[in-house]
Amino acid sequence: MKFLERVKVIEFSHMVMGPSTGMMLGDLGARVIKIEPIGGDKTRRLHGSGAGYFAMFNRNKQSMCLDVSSSEGKEIIRRLLKDADVVIENFRPGALAKRGLGYKQIKDINPRIIYQSSKGFLSGPYEQRTALDEVAQMMGGLAYMTGPKGRPLRAGSSVIDITGGMFGVIGILAALFQREQTGEGGVHMVSSLFESAVFLVGQHMAQHAVTGAPPDPMPSRVSAWAIYDVFETMDGQIFVGVVSDRQWAKFCDIFGFNDWKADPNLADNNERVKSRPALIPVLQARFRKMKNDQLMVKLAEAELPFAPINRPQDLPNDPHVKAGGLHELFLADQNCTVSLPKLPIEVNGTRPDKAIDPPVAGENTNTILAQLGYDAEQIEAWRKQGVVE
Repeated sequence: MKFLERVKVIEFSHMVMGPSTGMMLGDLGARVIKIEPIGGDKTRRLHGSGAGYFAMFNRNKQSMCLDVSSSEGKEIIRRLLKDADVVIENFRPGALAKRGLGYKQIKDINPRIIYQSSKGFLSGPYEQRTALDEVAQMMGGLAYMTGPKGRPLRAGSSVIDITGGMFGVIGILAALFQREQTGEGGVHMVSSLFESAVFLVGQHMAQHAVTGAPPDPMPSRVSAWAIYDVFETMDGQIFVGVVSDRQWAKFCDIFGFNDWKADPNLADNNERVKSRPALIPVLQARFRKMKNDQLMVKLAEAELPFAPINRPQDLPNDPHVKAGGLHELFLADQNCTVSLPKLPIEVNGTRPDKAIDPPVAGENTNTILAQLGYDAEQIEAWRKQGVVE
């Protein structure tokens, strides 16, 4: 997809939130130039749960290693920014301004610039605080809603970093559209971790307002449906949901629960919820005698919501994911190939298919400098001085 092929993005970011914004824009066709410090982004070298950050969020980008603190580095950046459309940054408040790369300073270079900051908090009492995805989940109520009572639990993905990145993209696209329509640029927008978490928990805030009762964490909630659970099978686990009276009738038919279908006390969902303590053990006993594949065939026939309990390592082999939802990327830093999910949108039946491997640190430095008009002798001199790499 080439929706943004004329858009030039300069990215000053690391970890997840800022890089996810740049990755999404790159997937949509933008030219994204990632400015890394000499030696490369330290996110490249994370271990443990952070080992996949760089690989996942830095495809479809060019890499330029540059000492932005040096006078020469600042001059290179100024030249690079003159025809840029978007700047992305996710450093602590004021960090880039000290290096001459804040919004007001860059707007003086390029009045049409769209400057997007990914921060911990929007304006208010907390705006100077340092934040992480986990901080936002804890403060924003998401960890409370995810874990059992008294045991707050972060979600099993960087959901707030990625959501904040998505809101950053939404803001950038809106600003690009406004600029296209009016010719006006010069916009500084901020997306944040904390407010993203609060937004995701908004449904539970509304639940409290509507019912007058504090919402229970998900593991101890009162289900809105009689059948909405994870069940054991002969060879695994499976989630099954029955969320309408029509689905209930189909469910009873496909599994031969004629007595349940005929029972007037079970005809209405709200009445069925009262019978959950009796219904669930019967279903669990039935499903334990069936294999996952056998059960999924019957549930699909009944057009019911169901899901096997997959692990991340299972997904590259999932037939639906394999059918068109993966990029095959080579990770030079790790010397391996990985299958990673495409952007989860489809336009006219086609998924975004731009797939440039995550760059080696500084891979495009010489090319970008040459495009800016610097000759090979000057570039080599800067390399020896440690200005570029």
